[in-house]
Amino acid sequence: MVRAGAVARSWLPPVYLDEVHVGDWPHDLEAYTCHCLPRIRPTGYMENSVSYSAIEDVQLLSWENAPKYCLQLTVPGGTVLLQAANSYLRDQWFHSLQWKKKIYKYKKVLSNPSRWEVVLKEIRTLVDMALTSPLQDDSINQAPLEIVSKLLSENTNLTTQEHENIIVAIAPLLENNHPPPDLCEFFCKHCRERPRSMVVIEVFTPVVQRILKHNMDFGKCPRLRLFTQEYILALNELNAGMEVVKKFVQSMHGPTGHCPHPRVLPNLVAVCLAAIYSCYEEFINSRDNSPSLKEIRNGCQQPCDRKPTLPLRLLHPSPDLVSQEATLSEARLKSVVVASSEIHVEVEHTSTAKPALTASAGNDSEPNLIDCLMVSPACSTMSIELGPQADRTLGCYVEILKLLSDYDDWRPSLASLLQPIPFPKEALAHEKFTKELKYVIQRFAEDPRQEVHSCLLSVRAGKDGWFQLYSPGGVACDDDGELFASMVHILMGSCYKTKKFLLSLAENKLGPCMLLALRGNQTMVEILCLMLEYNIIDNNDTQLQIISTLESTGVGKRMYEQLCDRQRELKELQRKGGPTRLTLPSKSTDADLARLLSSGSFGNLENLSLAFTNVTSACAEHLIKLPSLKQLNLWSTQFGDAGLRLLSEHLTMLQVLNLCETPVTDAGLLALSSMKSLCSLNMNSTKLSADTYEDLKAKLPNLKEVDVRYTEAW
Repeated sequence: MVRAGAVARSWLPPVYLDEVHVGDWPHDLEAYTCHCLPRIRPTGYMENSVSYSAIEDVQLLSWENAPKYCLQLTVPGGTVLLQAANSYLRDQWFHSLQWKKKIYKYKKVLSNPSRWEVVLKEIRTLVDMALTSPLQDDSINQAPLEIVSKLLSENTNLTTQEHENIIVAIAPLLENNHPPPDLCEFFCKHCRERPRSMVVIEVFTPVVQRILKHNMDFGKCPRLRLFTQEYILALNELNAGMEVVKKFVQSMHGPTGHCPHPRVLPNLVAVCLAAIYSCYEEFINSRDNSPSLKEIRNGCQQPCDRKPTLPLRLLHPSPDLVSQEATLSEARLKSVVVASSEIHVEVEHTSTAKPALTASAGNDSEPNLIDCLMVSPACSTMSIELGPQADRTLGCYVEILKLLSDYDDWRPSLASLLQPIPFPKEALAHEKFTKELKYVIQRFAEDPRQEVHSCLLSVRAGKDGWFQLYSPGGVACDDDGELFASMVHILMGSCYKTKKFLLSLAENKLGPCMLLALRGNQTMVEILCLMLEYNIIDNNDTQLQIISTLESTGVGKRMYEQLCDRQRELKELQRKGGPTRLTLPSKSTDADLARLLSSGSFGNLENLSLAFTNVTSACAEHLIKLPSLKQLNLWSTQFGDAGLRLLSEHLTMLQVLNLCETPVTDAGLLALSSMKSLCSLNMNSTKLSADTYEDLKAKLPNLKEVDVRYTEAW
């Protein structure tokens, strides 16, 4: 509130005392919710507060010799003078008090409607008053919307035509203001009941566009999200259907290659996720009487009131489990299938849990998503059947996600938003949903940018990502591994040609890799060769099986022969002898380094300087073959994050590393934390952050010399 000057009756001169609160126009409807003009101290000329509704008139004093900057308020029984410090403040009070006086009048008139023709006329006058007010504040437009919202919530028996007339009347206020929650409910109802109404296109479109461009958090305004969701579904009900929805999304993106509104994409994704979640809400609610993920994994239930009290589990498509099912079939009763809504799980009458199912019973960690969803090919353990309306909703919003993935500028952010899988497990078990969403994942797998295709992997260890979901054996895989092969190809082509990634493939996806290699897939052939080259596979029988797979195709045989040649060269390279120090001439390339290292033995090489050359991360494949290397100088080269990841896995004995003026970032520098022998590290003029620097200092105990000049950590 803003303090006025003195207050007096009309026959008394005003004095300059801070006695009265007068809002110049308080934020958050304070003037609308405050019912009177109070005095700070209840003494003197104004012992009682003046109600805004009691003010009969507000005027600027204009007669000769009148006090400067005064307002005259006419109230029952007299007049009150308010004196401001300057003309600007006086005019602000004048318009504010006039607005408050009128808003109370409209509030009173609209609180007891008798004839809706009169009500509609008063609403239009109220809107005009708000639009023509010289006061600049969001609350000026919000107060009329609140009044209309309350009017609609208290009168639910209006006709459709009256609904549309009211919406059209308040439309000018919605151009620059979000509708309040109750008004959003009213709009949602109109979208559901009359999706083909012209009001949806002409009035709601600019409102929804403003919401998507400016809303910062749907969590604080969930009804705005619901209104946007219902509006898009209403567009989908038009004759053109999805074409109208696509044009709307295109209008939100804009005609250029880059969307100028950063909030549009996250808001659209939030609406899509909420709509898709609502399609499976019935199935999600049925979880209350179903086993938890941990109990599904362990094959047992904790004692509770849950019915039935028999162990429930989802079967795994493992041949070993299938064979155990056959051998133990005499020790149990016949299995039956029961249904909880549309989700079917197998119930077993068994007295003791089998070892294969109880192996992880002592593990308290939550089972991963894929294990809980993998089903037996002999038994349909999950059957999701959506109703017609839910099916249309699902199709509409999955189509929007597909459309969003087609925009190059939106794809990195979309991949990041979808990286921690945000959909419920019921959606992932629904064949139609995963089949339609496959297009989005393919777009991620085709994008050469690392920030896009890296989101295919899980966000952290122990959590499943899209790579696991759409790989052979995953619940969403509906092909013979084509998408899996393309995902592996793009990941291996960027910065994931590492031992860790290969080890995860060997542990979880070796069978699919060998099958695709047997069918001539070049990426999988390269994967198997790298597994042999990096000694990922310890079992001799498995190694021989991989070699047999490679030799069964022309491309595999050729790449295996190249591997054997590289192994012979590696033995010669690592043979003791050669120089202990080596410096390449400036402007040397990766090919020059490869030719040099293939010319003889470098088993004694301890110090290698590539400073001021043109080598890139590709040379890391040659550097990791130097067994005695302890000092490496990469000053002013194009060596990047991918090379650092490879070095950190193989050159664990490296002691001195110079990365000055290289394009490395935090993503690659964090990998150095595994090189415990590092004593000296130069990161001068790199993109090192302060947090990464602190992390490296904590994880490298032998680090004595560090250069971080001209970085964020300096």
